[in-house]
Amino acid sequence: MSGANGRLSSGKNRLKDLLLKSDNRFCADCGAPDPKWASANIGVFICLKCCGVHRSLGSHISKVLSVTLDEWSDDEVDAMYEVGGNSSANSIYEAFIPEGCSKPGPDSGHEERAKFIRSKYELQEFLKPSLRITSGKATLQSSFSRKIIDSFRTTNSSQKSERSADMDNFWQEGMVEFIGLLKVTVIKGTNLAIRDMLSSDPYVVLTLGQQTAQTTVMKSNLNPVWNEELMLSNIKHHFLVISSITSSNTSSSVFAHLQKVFDHDTFSADDIMGEADVDIQPLITSAMAFGDPGMFSDMQIGKWLKSHDNALLEDSTVNIVDGKVKQEIGLKLQNVERGEIYLSLEWMPLEQ
Repeated sequence: MSGANGRLSSGKNRLKDLLLKSDNRFCADCGAPDPKWASANIGVFICLKCCGVHRSLGSHISKVLSVTLDEWSDDEVDAMYEVGGNSSANSIYEAFIPEGCSKPGPDSGHEERAKFIRSKYELQEFLKPSLRITSGKATLQSSFSRKIIDSFRTTNSSQKSERSADMDNFWQEGMVEFIGLLKVTVIKGTNLAIRDMLSSDPYVVLTLGQQTAQTTVMKSNLNPVWNEELMLSNIKHHFLVISSITSSNTSSSVFAHLQKVFDHDTFSADDIMGEADVDIQPLITSAMAFGDPGMFSDMQIGKWLKSHDNALLEDSTVNIVDGKVKQEIGLKLQNVERGEIYLSLEWMPLEQ
């Protein structure tokens, strides 16, 4: 046991050493500082927002792991070292960015970010032409070039076309794997932004993949208490989107990987009052690792750590409480002048 713990600690230390390199202190795809995620098979360090896009590509293209939360195998750590860091990887994956196409920035929207990342890794549009994989017969001599082939492996051009079609249909029912249900209790909002004359009529929209759920509208209330339960099915997703907190107007928007709060307006478009990403990987990973929570007494089994890369107000722990896996989360709303939102998550595996 001590030997296994020593290897795990050694792997974590090697990853942290690699993160200290200057080029790895910024996201490989958007340049956001202090990335805490990585694509183990591609060999790049990425931020939370880009991490969500990488996950949507599928692990056959990008295997996403948390530098701090996930366990890494020796092979995965070795692969990161083999690539050498973000600069080395980008010298390949961004070798030929066409004129008029620019990288997203840390504050770029999800659509711009997703388009660039998909073009970069899945469609291989920025690789040198000689490295673009169109047939399983293609071979390259260097070990790093072989990693590229592994990352974009296809047996023939028709299989590659089928893979692209699969991604286009990924979110349709019947094409996804449901692994459990996520019960979200929207508890309350505090100090929300004013969007009407003196107050706001807030409601919350949650997004998970293509699923959305919405709370009721709270009239003229900057400190609403909802205590409202919403149910979502998890489709191997790791990001819940507080797609918006909005001041109600009768219309709402769906934003992938965001949770938003809106102000309801009767005669005009609803006003966005903030948004935030919720990483549910710690909850799901912890729950699946422990199996049946009813067999354990109350205890902490996981944690989502506050960082510059997320909206947490403080570290959020995953706990077994009365035989259920739960997590309390407080978030500072993003892209708005003020406001916090408080949630409670409960993971419910399909067997329940």
